[in-house]
Amino acid sequence: MNILAIESSCDETSAAVITNGKIRSNVVATQLIHTQYGGVVPELASRAHQQHILPVVDKALNDAKVTKKDLEAIAFTKGPGLLGALLVGTSFAKSMALGLDIPLIEINHMQAHVLAHFIDDPKPAFPFLCLTVSGGHTQIVKVTSPLEMEIIGETRDDAVGEAFDKTAKLMDLPYPGGPLIDKYAALGNPSAYPFPLPEMPGLDFSFSGIKTSFMYFLQKQVRENPDFIAQNKEDICASIQYTLVDILLKKLKKASRETGIKEIAIAGGVSANSGLRKSIIELGEKLDWKVYIPAFEYCTDNAAMIAIAAHYKFLANDFCDQTVSPLARMEF
Repeated sequence: MNILAIESSCDETSAAVITNGKIRSNVVATQLIHTQYGGVVPELASRAHQQHILPVVDKALNDAKVTKKDLEAIAFTKGPGLLGALLVGTSFAKSMALGLDIPLIEINHMQAHVLAHFIDDPKPAFPFLCLTVSGGHTQIVKVTSPLEMEIIGETRDDAVGEAFDKTAKLMDLPYPGGPLIDKYAALGNPSAYPFPLPEMPGLDFSFSGIKTSFMYFLQKQVRENPDFIAQNKEDICASIQYTLVDILLKKLKKASRETGIKEIAIAGGVSANSGLRKSIIELGEKLDWKVYIPAFEYCTDNAAMIAIAAHYKFLANDFCDQTVSPLARMEF
């Protein structure tokens, strides 16, 4: 059972081949053009996807030593994501499936992040909780099976990845700023500058307040010392990262307590953050959790996670037809 999977939801063009549940190839083309603009420019992302998708798919098939005739289905990211970017991947997948007369499998990008844990061992046991953290989403997901997931907590405003990038921008760090905050935080004191934690009901998150607080903090300090950021960069990064991670883990701890679930996973681009990875392992040891952290290559957007999600939908005969369209916003 060979499935070709395509991911094009934001600024990475990726293709992967999965055979009987095993990833045979995973090719990712990252778009560097957005760096000069301080963020992803949707139209430029769409054009770059058009340039990359053919060579990326070709390499994925060659790396897997699979031909088009060997494929039994084609999977693609239906959403959520940038509509123009999604259109490139969706249109390519529909055309190729039509030409080969094989079925199509639509994939929810965020569900695929969760299922990235089933690419390699060890795999979490059902049910488990997954903290899914990225530039566009922050969710606590209760996972009952590969095809049964429920959001039990999510952000009310900004995503944690957006908070990382925007606080980095306030410090005049280049885009993408999140990895740079992580890098400098490793050299700083996380207790140097305390920031207030938001009060949100239930298991939901909010990150807009912490960004505003951080902005006012920098403005005040820079008025007193114009070189404050340059002189204290490591401590500032360590302090804001500690606060953002603390917000995440407090809610995850509460979710585990309320559900009684101790199988805990993290997923999404922010799960590559070393502070989060270290902190969740330490918390897991204290609370007797079994913690699952994806390999770095499966944290950021990639087609391998689309492929593993497609594998389970293929087994369930869950296909879509040629009338399918991408969705910028997609229900979980």
